[in-house]
Amino acid sequence: MYDIISIGDATLDTFLKLKDASVISNPEKTGSFLALSFGDKIAVVRFDQKVAGNALNNAVGSARLGMKTAFYSIVGDDETGQKILRRMKREGIFLEYVQIDRGKDSNYSVVINCKGERTILVYHIKRTYILPKLQKSKWIYYTSVGEGYEKLQSQLVRYLKRDGVKLGFNPGTHQLNKGILGMKSILPLTTVFFVNKEEAMKLVGAQTNIKELLVRIRDYGPEIVVITDGPHGSYTYDGRGFYKMGVIPMKLIEATGAGDAFATGFIAALFHDRSMTEAMRWGSANSASVVTKIGPQDGLLKIGEMRAMLKKFAKYKPEKIDGDKSF
Repeated sequence: MYDIISIGDATLDTFLKLKDASVISNPEKTGSFLALSFGDKIAVVRFDQKVAGNALNNAVGSARLGMKTAFYSIVGDDETGQKILRRMKREGIFLEYVQIDRGKDSNYSVVINCKGERTILVYHIKRTYILPKLQKSKWIYYTSVGEGYEKLQSQLVRYLKRDGVKLGFNPGTHQLNKGILGMKSILPLTTVFFVNKEEAMKLVGAQTNIKELLVRIRDYGPEIVVITDGPHGSYTYDGRGFYKMGVIPMKLIEATGAGDAFATGFIAALFHDRSMTEAMRWGSANSASVVTKIGPQDGLLKIGEMRAMLKKFAKYKPEKIDGDKSF
């Protein structure tokens, strides 16, 4: 039996740190624009390449936190695919469910870092997703997959119903674009549902009250809902209480993978029989470590490092939010 099987796409990320770029606010819509001089040569002050992908980040982090980990993905028949396989072998991840898409390339992303934030350009190869016959696992982590994922999700639903496996679900772009109704079959089977604030607003409406977002998402069936909000920290709701936790202060180098690291730490804590509030601490510690490195995996904590970091930052704990208080 596995402790966790991570399901989703893998990719090669190219990280570019810009020297000169402007961030322009958009008064008519939420968010801002990254502005580059059109038709010009733009100086890049740092260049890195890392294998990545939401599910692979989780698999690496779970293995480091003491979980027997397998990975389902489809990788390209190219050097990038081989890099992904080599990385998983080094991390002790079991590869029996990884499929090679013969004659096809791997997925690629370009991560543009500017002023401590990142903008990601994504290129996904179209795949035919078919869930392998999985061994029973204590947990499944289901996250970003490309177009045509619906059959895979239906197969996953049947697996979850049959074996009673705990599910951590962190939807990617294509799943989010289908909306909350596209998740209606899997949300009642979800143990922990992870989204950031903007994704939560997209799913259930542009609420500024995070408590309302938590409640409305949980009404669709997840046991625990987690909303992350960048430098403002994280929020959870399990039907019994609302909790808020600030970020653990670390020097920010690059933020890619912070959400994956949080989800990975959170699930690992539950696996190791910790409480939901302690799981928030594990997630926050893992996320804080990841942002001190370039890329989403180098900063992922090993189990001993996690214990040491939790001890060092023992005063950082979730706050329970009283019933009528908004946040």
